[in-house]
Amino acid sequence: MAVSWCVDADAAVKQVQVRITNHGARTQHLRLVGLVEWQMGASRTDRNTVRTALHRQRLPDEPGPGGVPQAHKLTALLATQRERAPGFGDGTAFLALAGSGDEDWTCDRRECFDARGRAVLPDHLGQQAGDGLDPCAVLSTRVRVPAGATVEKVFLLGYAESPDAARLLATQAATRPPDQRLRDVHLRWNELLGATKVSTPDPLFDALVNRWLLYQTVACRLWAKAGFYQAGGATGFRDQLQDSMALAWAAPAMLHAQIVRCAGRQFAEGDVQHWWHDPSGAGVRTRFSDDLLWLPQACVRYLQATGDASLLDVRVPFIECEAVPEHAEDLYTTPEVSRQQASVYEHAARTLDLSLRTGQHGLPLMGSGDWNDGMNRVGAEGRGESVWLGWFLCRLVADFAPWAHARGDTLRAQRWERAALGWQAALLGPAWDGHWFKRAFFDDGSPLGSQANTEARIDLIAQAWSVLSGAAPPEMQRMALDAMETLLVDTTAGLLRLLDPPLQHAQPSAGYIQAYPPGVRENGGQYTHAGVWALMARAQAQTHPATRTPQGGDQVWRDFMWLSPAHRSQSDTQGPVYGLEPYAVAGDVYSQPPYTGRGGWSWYTGAAAWLHRAAIESIFGLQQSAQTLHFQPCLPSHWPRAELTLRRDDRSLRFTLLRDTPLAAQAEADLCGARVLLVGEVLNWTEQLRESRFVVPLLAEVVLPAETALAA
Repeated sequence: MAVSWCVDADAAVKQVQVRITNHGARTQHLRLVGLVEWQMGASRTDRNTVRTALHRQRLPDEPGPGGVPQAHKLTALLATQRERAPGFGDGTAFLALAGSGDEDWTCDRRECFDARGRAVLPDHLGQQAGDGLDPCAVLSTRVRVPAGATVEKVFLLGYAESPDAARLLATQAATRPPDQRLRDVHLRWNELLGATKVSTPDPLFDALVNRWLLYQTVACRLWAKAGFYQAGGATGFRDQLQDSMALAWAAPAMLHAQIVRCAGRQFAEGDVQHWWHDPSGAGVRTRFSDDLLWLPQACVRYLQATGDASLLDVRVPFIECEAVPEHAEDLYTTPEVSRQQASVYEHAARTLDLSLRTGQHGLPLMGSGDWNDGMNRVGAEGRGESVWLGWFLCRLVADFAPWAHARGDTLRAQRWERAALGWQAALLGPAWDGHWFKRAFFDDGSPLGSQANTEARIDLIAQAWSVLSGAAPPEMQRMALDAMETLLVDTTAGLLRLLDPPLQHAQPSAGYIQAYPPGVRENGGQYTHAGVWALMARAQAQTHPATRTPQGGDQVWRDFMWLSPAHRSQSDTQGPVYGLEPYAVAGDVYSQPPYTGRGGWSWYTGAAAWLHRAAIESIFGLQQSAQTLHFQPCLPSHWPRAELTLRRDDRSLRFTLLRDTPLAAQAEADLCGARVLLVGEVLNWTEQLRESRFVVPLLAEVVLPAETALAA
């Protein structure tokens, strides 16, 4: 017996195909049973208000043996949630099976247990439906399999907004050939995951970048919003915006939709819900200082990649509820949709307007968290300041203010730009610790991430974003990266620590981060999300003569291998300790004994999207805009060549990055009908032929032997 399943590319239908082959000499008479336990809500108690029903319908006849029409009927068991309060009222799920119409069934789960509560499969089902049952769906059918024959049965699991819609969906799904549904699913995934394709000397890199990273981003983060370690199902404002940013080339419409969706979870004051549950919209309003800012950041990403400024004119309503109480960090409630609407641009601009307040050092206020939610006590009294947020805001204003100027919102843009000058002065002044950048200042003005601290003396993202922001001078960038390499890199275990030493007894307390064991998650573990930012910072530093180092490309590759689940799993020493899937990015890797190297929180992490971006934008160095692109690659020295293919609609652009001279590159280009494209040379990709090839010579890079750590 072989079982395969897929989820329809367009409809809310899961298909389970069961193929039974009789390899024996006698006809087999079997019984095939499908069972589903309904929940129909956020908690198991929600099943108490579910009404079940039977639906049967004749389908178009199918050709039988000898071409004789064969009766074909649909049997579907429906479960409707009658309670409207949580927002699922009338929502109806179904389990369906197309067959002869004599299928046995029940909607009462109690039939599947004996008097002692042990699971059983009764010989006959009670065919019970209606109210007051322990709701489930059990469909049983008799299967006759002649010798040497194969019989197929298809179960369909689906959901619609009402009983009538569910019956219609079940009927439509049953009339669609299952093999066609599976082919369509493959085509849809291939279109998405094939938008970028790499070919390098490292097959593990290729497998991750070509399929798994974007699959994890879309299937787990954007659609399921759940994983083994986190099954909440909520949409995170900052989280899913960052995930969607990785789709700017592959699926810009998905990024557009996520921006509009998140704009609709913003209050008129400018702040946003940290997370919320659909369909009710129940969620938490907080004092986090960075959540709201990912809205203009995502807008910038979309605008740069597509040039579609119409996004900024889309009208979206605000939401409204009471403010967070004065001495509380957050408020869990279900906001109402406001009558007040504004353009996406206005939504984004209000987030910057709300972020201009500074503390005594001239840095942005930390709030109750600034990407690192665990540092919720640093600015609990409203005076703490964030160094990382200062870097992030400097970059954001530099990218978003030109769009404000273009719309004639000049005074507002100038206000942001003046604020950015003030942040920059504070970042290069009191935020500088002599050899690296501090992380934050507490409410009482004392520093975090400083040489004066015994715990959390240095923090990774403050150093990485001093480079990514472009707001620090090259000499400070170089010193920050050197400090990161010296104090946060563990070459023995192959780790990039988020901070060091871990927080345990520090006073003032940074927050609930200190409740994590040392070296776990944000408390000094290799937090993959931040580790990718460090990789991207190293790669960006390699594009400037003042911060470029001979070993920079190999350090970038080393960092990727440490962050890659495939490479870590394959290692003879790291793999057995790591203990997680080789194809799904983990949220963190523990950095302290006795669990050093152990992976944690796989699948449900935003690091998958960032790692894909790092591979394409940092290692391959692709910088793509609405009409042009160019390369600033940072390949490891032991790669003689690497290829990147970009596909959109009916256009395919293939780039071969060749570690050789322009003369050799020209010779190869002549052989394959390509043209030479120099590093940094701008190409208008929209004017190229449907099938275009380019060779990019990497003459300027210094070729060094691969580091011992890489060879190992």
